[in-house]
Amino acid sequence: MTPIAEVEGRRIALSNLEKVLYPATGTTKGEVLHYCATSAGALLSHLANRPVSFLRYPDGPAGQLFFTKNPPPGTPSWVRRATVPRSAEQSAEQVLVEDLATLMWAANLVVEFHTPQWQVDSPARADRIVFDLDPGEPATVVECCAAALWLRERLTVDGLNAYAKTSGSKGLHLLVPLEPTPSREVSAYAKSLAVEAEAELPHLVVHRMARALRPGKVFVDHSQNSAAKTTAAPYTLRARTEPTVSAPVSWEEVGDCAAPEDLVFRIGDIAGRLARYGDLLGPLINLNRAGRLP
Repeated sequence: MTPIAEVEGRRIALSNLEKVLYPATGTTKGEVLHYCATSAGALLSHLANRPVSFLRYPDGPAGQLFFTKNPPPGTPSWVRRATVPRSAEQSAEQVLVEDLATLMWAANLVVEFHTPQWQVDSPARADRIVFDLDPGEPATVVECCAAALWLRERLTVDGLNAYAKTSGSKGLHLLVPLEPTPSREVSAYAKSLAVEAEAELPHLVVHRMARALRPGKVFVDHSQNSAAKTTAAPYTLRARTEPTVSAPVSWEEVGDCAAPEDLVFRIGDIAGRLARYGDLLGPLINLNRAGRLP
């Protein structure tokens, strides 16, 4: 019999809790749900008021992966939905994950959480800039940290504050709180900084996606600032070999990173980090920290 949990007055069927999702570590679905429940405060704060897309991997990272923006079949009637634009002519519904019950329902589907850079009541007006720093082998997150430090200094010149998190995979994400600004303008600005970074650090950075350009360098991906694109949310679990998390990191940790394993965080690490540091990305949801695009 599938266990039924009552969460904030909602009855949720939690299935296959003993199923091993991450064979490399023996991590079960039950442990994944426990992580989501114990990290809910931080995770929900970064999902709030944003339409959520899911990367689903119900049989673990080695199984089928599929991305969906539409509410999955069987979505309960009590799960909030919002109508959001998909193009100039079309709109569609997406899920909002804003309470513990919805979070646990979604986590039971086994998902990564992805969000756009804008909020649901201001489509295509970004309240953050994102840079996805992706290393091309043999470069690693160590090189990403070097690129991140340059970008941080450059953003400071423009009066903008940058904050970092691991991608949960190989790279690093930089996030910049912003007064709401049309996404097309944010995209243009982010691209200009990526181009400038390549000009200043040609041995380290590329701003174009072409695979031939990327070995040994850091691709500064500015494209996720497009209104149509999404980025892995802070604290989301990733569909990788091990149960790694897209975890906020301090600038001290970025500056001190000497080996890739220095910035690998798994689900068992996050509670301790939250207790020690609090939410290092808290400034993203503090309107007093938002800067103005130059």
